Amino acid sequence: MAGSDENYLGVIGPGNVQGVLRGGVGKFPVATGTNRRALSNINRNIIGGPPYPCAVNKRGLSEEGICIKNPPIPVHRPITRKFAAQLANKQQQQYKPEEIKKPVLLEPISSEPEDCNIIDVEDYKSSNDFAVPMYVQHTEAMLEEIDRMDEVEMEDVEEEPIMDIDGCDKKNPLAVVEYVDDLYNFYKKAEISGCVAPNYMEQQFDINERMRGILIDWLIEVHYKFELMEETLYLTVNLIDRFLAVQPVARKKLQLVGVTAMLLACKYEEVSVPVVEDLILISDKAYSRKEVLDMEKLMVNTLQFNLSVPTPYVFMRRFLKASQCDTKQLELLSFFIVELCLVEYDMLKFPPSLLAAAAIYTAQCTLSGTKQWSKTNEYYTSYSEEQIRECSRLMVNFHRNSGTGKLTGVHRKYSTSKFGYAVKNEPANFLLEAKF
Repeated sequence: MAGSDENYLGVIGPGNVQGVLRGGVGKFPVATGTNRRALSNINRNIIGGPPYPCAVNKRGLSEEGICIKNPPIPVHRPITRKFAAQLANKQQQQYKPEEIKKPVLLEPISSEPEDCNIIDVEDYKSSNDFAVPMYVQHTEAMLEEIDRMDEVEMEDVEEEPIMDIDGCDKKNPLAVVEYVDDLYNFYKKAEISGCVAPNYMEQQFDINERMRGILIDWLIEVHYKFELMEETLYLTVNLIDRFLAVQPVARKKLQLVGVTAMLLACKYEEVSVPVVEDLILISDKAYSRKEVLDMEKLMVNTLQFNLSVPTPYVFMRRFLKASQCDTKQLELLSFFIVELCLVEYDMLKFPPSLLAAAAIYTAQCTLSGTKQWSKTNEYYTSYSEEQIRECSRLMVNFHRNSGTGKLTGVHRKYSTSKFGYAVKNEPANFLLEAKF
């Protein structure tokens, strides 16, 4: 008599993962009377097994329920039809994917933890009957803080970049890219030694700041007539101020001091130096050759032969390069503004580097009509817009009044085509009216 088919069990196939029990004849049928098990044990193993079919670890199955060696031997038919239908329905409900819903809160409505009232977060917030729980407030605060930090990081990322102004000159040996930053760091430290006290005229008994302005305004015209280098003019003014700051000079000798200072500056900067007779002639023969040479010896000894000082011109070249502007108009307007400051005694209170930075800033604002001072300008000049604001406003006033009064040498110089008619640019009056 043949045994019941229910005792011929194979391995539960992978089809169970989908919630369906399939039967059929395997490749290797199980012999009658071999590996017989009681129906109760089998049912108990199935009912008490792990909740996920993939956890069933039988021979030929990996932990994920995938056959890795021999194919599973399916059963001839389900254990019982009723039990198989119940098991299939249970697994199908268990693994049916649910729709993604909004976050919900579980609010107990009785002492038993099983009974929960499901409430939507948005509905919970809008309800006036209950206050928002503390953990919800903490979560919202944390999310807002994360959003705020992301916005700050985005602002940092979008910050204006600093341009490398020396990158294009790496193959130019005259640009000394390798140590140009060290040079200008040294200039910033050494410029203090070339500055004078802004009230040094108080030590002079026969001259004043107005006479100084007349002398420098005249020397600007002499410099232009002799077609000397720009460096010569700035060094000439520096030598005059440094000499007058320590040496009392009579009024009738003041022009001699100016002529001698230009002679020394020409010897330091120029390739072709004007002869002494030319300087005497330009002075209307007010002095002799011997007087010029004697003043030259007195001046170099008083200054201890220290003629190597950073002037505004040194910084102008570097800062103009940092402005990333290739137009000649900005360069000429910047030099026009800074030369106006050479005549003004009140501008001695500013160091040369600040004068150069403020002149370029004022020129940029004049041409654009708005405040212009980039991060690149600030980095290479080491001056912020706030630091140069006072000096820039004074420069705007000098620009407005450059064509009036008696000291108009700079105005006439920059009214020519050689200097791009820089005086025709309207002053940046909005810098005087702007509230910073």
